[in-house]
Formats: sequence, structure tokens, C-alpha cells
Amino acid sequence: MNPKTINLRDIKKMRLERHWSQDQLSEMSGLSIRTIQRIENGENAGLESLKSLAAVFEINITDSDKNQEMEQIRNEEEYVQNVKGVYKLLAIAFLSLVAPFIIAVNDSSNWIVFLWMLLS
Repeated sequence: MNPKTINLRDIKKMRLERHWSQDQLSEMSGLSIRTIQRIENGENAGLESLKSLAAVFEINITDSDKNQEMEQIRNEEEYVQNVKGVYKLLAIAFLSLVAPFIIAVNDSSNWIVFLWMLLS
């Protein structure tokens, strides 16, 4: 991790390392004390709030949890596509056996075709 980049969850830690109160951080950043409290408790922060905090701490603020969530969503979507592929393959295999079986049941001379497809 870049030392000049910090996660939102570390704002409180950085504030305490500098021995600042929430009131002091509020004055320096131009944010309300309640906004500082919400951000420190992990609630969502607006872009302007993040920019203000980044300026005070002289850092870039990132939310790595969002990156992890996006990666997890991509992995889940890939998994769903793989499962769909398996079910499509099973459906095609099933239909390729059922259709000749139905034809063979209706006309006994087609049993050889059904058996040939079954064995191939």
C-alpha cells in the first residue's frame, strides 16, 4: 500500500496519532463533528468530505473495501456464468437423448438410430 494512501477506516487512527480531537479535526477540515463521527464509524462519506480529510492529512483516501466488493462481484458473476454453462450443456445432452428416444418409441424401426446415438 502506498504510504500516502489510507483507507477510510484508518481516519480515526490517524487523528489519534496526531492527538487531535474530533472537534479539532472538524475545524481543520471544515466538516461537522457529526460527519467526522460517521466517517470514523465506517459510514459512507461524500467526495467533498473525503477531499477535505485528504487535504488535512496530506494523503490520498481510498476505500479498498469497494475494490474488494467489486472483485467479489466479478468472481460471483463468473461463477454464475460457469454454472449456466454447465446447465446449458446438461440440457443439450438431455435433449439430444430424449428426442431420438421419443422418435424410437413412436416408430420401432428407429431403435437402431437411438442406440447408435446413445453409444456415440
